[in-house]
Amino acid sequence: MTSLFKKIITIFSLTVVLAAGTFAGNTEAASTVASNEIVSSAKNLIGIKYRYGGTTKAGFDCSGFIGYIYKNNGVNLPRTAAGMYSTGSSVKKANLAVGDLVFFNTSGKGVSHVGMYIGSGKFIHASTSKGVRVDKLNDPYYWGNKYVGAKKVADVSSVAKK
Repeated sequence: MTSLFKKIITIFSLTVVLAAGTFAGNTEAASTVASNEIVSSAKNLIGIKYRYGGTTKAGFDCSGFIGYIYKNNGVNLPRTAAGMYSTGSSVKKANLAVGDLVFFNTSGKGVSHVGMYIGSGKFIHASTSKGVRVDKLNDPYYWGNKYVGAKKVADVSSVAKK
């Protein structure tokens, strides 16, 4: 009986370790990412065209754009919008802060689009029709009713302007 118990404990322990290892490293938050730097680096890419699967300045898809911005600010994220949605901590829409990721259902099949909140009710993202651009989060014509939620994936802090 003790042999069976030891096997069960061993299997359970290995399962926990393997499951935890699957998610480890998905988000490697930098100690602090300055909000003005992350917004500035994102806005510098406005106008870059959309490219399905794109992760470079030659063209971005939505998650490729967000991944590029965060990686250049010391934070590694999963590759897809759905993967990004599975990381970080949830943020209520009323409590959004600059740098939070905002997620949308544009396909009817769950989380399919991601952008970054930049303040004043706006977010920056890679749009399939117009490339990297800024839109209103509560746009009544499109984005407002496609909003799914938001996640904080890094410690983005406001930096006082001098």
